[in-house]
Amino acid sequence: MMAADAAFARLAAEDWAWRLSEFPQLATSVGEAAHDHRLERVDAASRASRLARWRATREALAAIPASEMSEAARVDRAVFEEQLRAFIAAAECHADRMPLNSDSSFYGPLADLPDAQPLRTEDDHRRFVARLADIPRFIDEHIALLREGLATGYTVPQAVLQGRDQPLAAIAGLSDPEATPFFKPFAAQSGALQDEARRVIADAVLPAYRALLAFLRETYVPNARTTTAAADLPDGDAFYAAQIRHYTTLPLAADEVHERGLQEVARLLAEMQAVKAQTGFDGDVPAFLQFLRTDPQFYARTPHELLAHASWIAKRIDGLLPGFFGRLPRQPYGVAAVPGDIAPFYTTGRYVPAPQPEGHAGTYWVNTHALPSRALYTLPALTLHEAVPGHHLQIALAAEQSAQPAFRRHSFVDAYGEGWALYAEHLGDEMGVYLTPYEQFGRLTYEMWRAARLVVDTGLHAKRWSRDQARAYLLAHTALSEHEVATEVDRYIGWPGQALSYKIGELHIRMLRERAQRRLAAAFDLRAFHDAVLALGSVPLALLEQQVDAWIAQRLADFKDSP
Repeated sequence: MMAADAAFARLAAEDWAWRLSEFPQLATSVGEAAHDHRLERVDAASRASRLARWRATREALAAIPASEMSEAARVDRAVFEEQLRAFIAAAECHADRMPLNSDSSFYGPLADLPDAQPLRTEDDHRRFVARLADIPRFIDEHIALLREGLATGYTVPQAVLQGRDQPLAAIAGLSDPEATPFFKPFAAQSGALQDEARRVIADAVLPAYRALLAFLRETYVPNARTTTAAADLPDGDAFYAAQIRHYTTLPLAADEVHERGLQEVARLLAEMQAVKAQTGFDGDVPAFLQFLRTDPQFYARTPHELLAHASWIAKRIDGLLPGFFGRLPRQPYGVAAVPGDIAPFYTTGRYVPAPQPEGHAGTYWVNTHALPSRALYTLPALTLHEAVPGHHLQIALAAEQSAQPAFRRHSFVDAYGEGWALYAEHLGDEMGVYLTPYEQFGRLTYEMWRAARLVVDTGLHAKRWSRDQARAYLLAHTALSEHEVATEVDRYIGWPGQALSYKIGELHIRMLRERAQRRLAAAFDLRAFHDAVLALGSVPLALLEQQVDAWIAQRLADFKDSP
């Protein structure tokens, strides 16, 4: 190994071991049990220490000459460098002072700990009890962090927090420890372990939940900011610029993103007009959207019917994959409903990766709450995105890249991962997944939804659009139900910049595919292109472009030299 490669490998390995120690839930998710007895620290000293460590690591990386590294090591380095940049930027713009939003929260994953943490032996269960006993400290530190956010002006907008504490309240309102999700793993354990679990849940976990619920309802939400734009945070323009860079991995300006969104919306509107004509509907697009939102033929009558339809689509796509991919993951996935405690405010669907190590499957969640808002004609696009060849295929393959360092295998770059999943929706057209003009329109309205996000997210956070203005834009340009529109806009308000990753990433991947087809001509192989993109794992878009260009050059050379 070259000396520079070896120096980088040591630095990256030391950093990964430190990350697992600093973030115990990350360690659990990748199969490292050494930290299963505790949760992460978010007190001021710990956060300052992390920032200092990341800055020192960045300096150490800069001291390793990239010119003396092998090509493979330089790829690893580029991913590592972008991760460091993102960690430091998030800390410097104080994003850590807002550890919850309308979509997710620091306390939400706690209820999933019994399923996320392998519990096979008695020692596993004892570590789990210790982790439960650490919940009060974890919650206390987060309350202090939220107070810091209130004091400095870094809060989630009040408007998107109303009612979002329902999952927390559901647990806080329990009096019987055995009724909580935390006791589930102890049903088959010894009496002593059961007794200890009951005691910890009753005396530590439930009181901490009640204290957090009271703080959120009585202090945090009433005093959270009443504005909705990220630009209205302290140094808000810089904050939003950092969010755009983080979620797109590109140095894009808000105005540039907004304008690209408007262009995509206009292009897609023309395509939607053409597909609408195929249905024979007599009326304009707004009337067609209203028809799609209200006609019973497009909606399941029961949760089982919705899940059954999603499962059938997923299985049909599974059979088409070998024609478009040379390598498929070993790990399977299942289809399940979004848990009822979070479903009312949750998005339409989501992929939940399997915890490591082996022995688990990924899960494609479908939201069965408010069935009149869950259109059947959009299920093919949703399934392509969340299951295969979208998130499950990409994430499961990334986890199998055993030659890559852990910091690459277990990372997720939104612009790449969400961009790939949106690309998968488009690929579904070539795969023959969409069977009716309505399903084709569903694909287009999903793509329009992601294009409109470029307009709405930048509109909300850089141009200070109102909540109602953002909702009106989505209602006018997509077939999303009013319930979905309300949920989505609140998600964008509470999670600035994340919504930009989908369309920016997809546009980049499609641009690279078009470049490869143009340059390779007869030498282009779609399966090989897909395999090359997915073999990278999850990478920043600039690095993806660099690697695809290298792949094109190699294919040209191989084609030229072939007999």
